Amino acid sequence: MRKAPFHARTRTHPSAHAEGKGACSPFVRLHDNVALAVDRKLGWQHLPTPLGLLTLMGLRDNLRRKNLHDTNGYPAQGVPDIEPPAARHLTERTADGSYNDLDNPRMGMAHSRFGRNVPPDVTFPEPEPQILTPSPREVSRTLLTRDEFIPATSVNALVAAWLQFMIRDWVSHGQGAIDDPWRIELEDGDPWPTQPMLVPRTLPDTTRTEDGDGLPPTYINENSHWWDASQLYGSDLATQRRMRSGEKGKLKAPRDGMLFADAPELDPANTPGFWLGLLMMHHVFALEHNAICDRLSREFPAWSDEQFFQRARLINAALIAKIHTVEWTPAVISHPTTVTALRANWYGLLGERVQRLLGRISGNELLSGIVGGNTEHFGVPYSLTEEFVAVYRMHPLVPDDWSFRSAADDSLLQETNFRELTGRRAYEVFANHGLPDLFYSFGTSHPGLVTLHNYPKFLQEYQRPDEKLMDLAAVDVLRIREMGVPRYNEFRRRLHLEPAADFATLTDNPVWAEEMRRIYDDDIEGVDLMVGMYAEPRPKGFAFSDTAFRIFVLMASRRLNSDRFLTRDYTPQVYTQAGLDWIENNGMTSVMLRHFPELRSPMRAVDNAFTPWNTLHPVT
Repeated sequence: MRKAPFHARTRTHPSAHAEGKGACSPFVRLHDNVALAVDRKLGWQHLPTPLGLLTLMGLRDNLRRKNLHDTNGYPAQGVPDIEPPAARHLTERTADGSYNDLDNPRMGMAHSRFGRNVPPDVTFPEPEPQILTPSPREVSRTLLTRDEFIPATSVNALVAAWLQFMIRDWVSHGQGAIDDPWRIELEDGDPWPTQPMLVPRTLPDTTRTEDGDGLPPTYINENSHWWDASQLYGSDLATQRRMRSGEKGKLKAPRDGMLFADAPELDPANTPGFWLGLLMMHHVFALEHNAICDRLSREFPAWSDEQFFQRARLINAALIAKIHTVEWTPAVISHPTTVTALRANWYGLLGERVQRLLGRISGNELLSGIVGGNTEHFGVPYSLTEEFVAVYRMHPLVPDDWSFRSAADDSLLQETNFRELTGRRAYEVFANHGLPDLFYSFGTSHPGLVTLHNYPKFLQEYQRPDEKLMDLAAVDVLRIREMGVPRYNEFRRRLHLEPAADFATLTDNPVWAEEMRRIYDDDIEGVDLMVGMYAEPRPKGFAFSDTAFRIFVLMASRRLNSDRFLTRDYTPQVYTQAGLDWIENNGMTSVMLRHFPELRSPMRAVDNAFTPWNTLHPVT
């Protein structure tokens, strides 16, 4: 008996709808409707840059009105306590992210709920056995397994390290509960050591009431939702205090590669997903924080340790946000239109040169950028979303095989595999090679393309620090289903895109089309979001899919728009002029060269630190 299409397997709850945020003029709505029509007919990526920008503007306006949905208004109990309001909240980021919005101090704080980019009525997870159909393990083995490494040649391997460094700031569902796991039955011939495969369930939202409200499940973000560098500073005050040196605002300096030598309970190697790339990024931005403190101490010698720390944190977090906005993202989606659009998020269409000469000359974000402008939530309290988490599942960026070479002469130092770079083994590799050599090796090698048949083999048999064995490819597929994120075609419908008519139109690879048809039993509506995004043709210069990009169009700017410290309080009074100058005069290249001047030769003439560096000629 044929299954019902997946997009029909939803429950509705009218009171859960949250459409139509914000009023707009008839002209704006006309422009937005034309943008949708043009995008569907021609595709923004096929238009000349000015027309492509106009189209992306219209797409973003539509997404802002129709694809922001609040879950924090659902019934709640036992929400986290917050400290009483204080004068310092005007100029300092709190450890847990509270008081970013002074009128709604819980907004975006740690241990608040993920929001949604699709209407709540389509976010009920499928019941069993549908939620396990087809088997996530078989999807992993048949469609995701890397047969041969497919590189993303336009970027370097730092993009993989940077992305996980950002993820550690933005989102965490926790490590899951194993007392009632998902049970994935294995096919005959599957080499997995235990039957069935057990996957911990995502931790439930402990703030939800149990009165049967009929609303879809919600989940808690253990991190602050704000772009506040919580991966460096922690998401609670006790952790933050353990990270500080107590002198001139500085963080504790790493010793012998160990980030927290005197506080092993804070060691990120205890958390699943830790690897050498994360260790490197933690090091360099801890050093950057301390360099900012040194700069501030020359300007304000009478300041207290607390004053130095709080200003340095603000400056470092904003610099990280800038690097991601104008360097990392344009590198991984290097279409001329998106490069211009992303820089406009920071500087506006008038550009960096005008802003440096004249400052913000307009309150309009299109002309002068989002940063330093008005704070705007678009009618919906800010949070990161489950759909945002889903599209950032980009493990194919990670290569399986790694070579480490000297930054002095490109001589080979070590060849190894990704397994040897994970967990506590990362410290051993770090101890054997200096940071200049490690960054040079990352900068001169390529990450993987985010596509089918390119998932790291090691991550399909990944042993967590608690020794639980996981197939992370299968877990990624299952997690997206578990969170109630719609499958591929329904996801596209909800983002105002045409769904795939069949497998042959989903991908331009006929072999993949046939593999998907068999796995999904000829049901195009059953294709998983991650599989569809990995399979679809990518726009020119993209390392990932256009479908994922739609969430970026919305959320990349929202993270800036909603953050008071990146909009109305991005001022000399809050940051100091020295702090604003530090942010505007620096980027990933200058950060690298400040701490590792040995990298000057390989980085010479490199416009973007996330694009391939110059390979040195070996000494013979």
